[in-house]
Amino acid sequence: MSVTPGLPAPVTPEGRAGLDALLADPGRALVALDFDGTLSPIVADPAAAHAHPGAAAALGRLARVIGTLAIITGRPAAAAVELGGFAGVPGLIVLGHYGWERWQDGIVTSPPSPPGVAAARAELPRVLIDARAPSGTWTEDKGNAVAVHTRRAADPQAALEALRGPLAALAERTGLTVEPGRLVIELRPPGTDKGTALNTLVTQRSPGSVMFCGDDLGDAAAFGAVRALRASGIAGLTVCSGSAETAAELAAAADLVVDGPDGVVALLDGLADVISGGPASG
Repeated sequence: MSVTPGLPAPVTPEGRAGLDALLADPGRALVALDFDGTLSPIVADPAAAHAHPGAAAALGRLARVIGTLAIITGRPAAAAVELGGFAGVPGLIVLGHYGWERWQDGIVTSPPSPPGVAAARAELPRVLIDARAPSGTWTEDKGNAVAVHTRRAADPQAALEALRGPLAALAERTGLTVEPGRLVIELRPPGTDKGTALNTLVTQRSPGSVMFCGDDLGDAAAFGAVRALRASGIAGLTVCSGSAETAAELAAAADLVVDGPDGVVALLDGLADVISGGPASG
């Protein structure tokens, strides 16, 4: 399998086969990406996040030459669209809350939030007090999930480790599942993860190839889904948006590691160039 000029080369034969399949038949390809850390740099306050300045344009170019383009994020779907400036990307599908919500053509659809989320939301302040959560720990209400962040604590990793047990117990009491991330622990409905969300898209769109880009432990399920799809005969490529904070195990599992959101946007532009026959003019 040859290296394609203008594109980084996957390090695994399976990844190279996935890229070859995507380029051979882009109209049947599915490209899905995480938001935070992949299309957007990681920031201390998630509400202050914004997409890479070239992300919307790169997604727009790729959307015009690819079969299915999607974002799969733990954020509310509409929030990711707004923060990214993605409303004008043609045909884009955004699956928020790990697939619980779907944004498409400006409309958000989702089933009712399960009662366990409300119960966890009500109990969480007392759980954090009892666990002696250090100063700088803060919570994020995602509507269909709740998250506890420790990035602002004096020792973020130690704070995260101290809270794992109490939050796991809260999740068990309320029928939720625990999703660890980069200095964050999220409690959300069971059966919602990026692998399940990606498989839902595959079932709906019947692609000939799949590419998923992510940066953190929350993306591991989608990487696993790509590997399972390859075993079933659908070519696939996993891309890690690498940075100093990237989960090492995710980078090790990837077919291709690029340089953070800069590298992701360059990859999207490179794909659009190769598929369309040249770079955008102007």
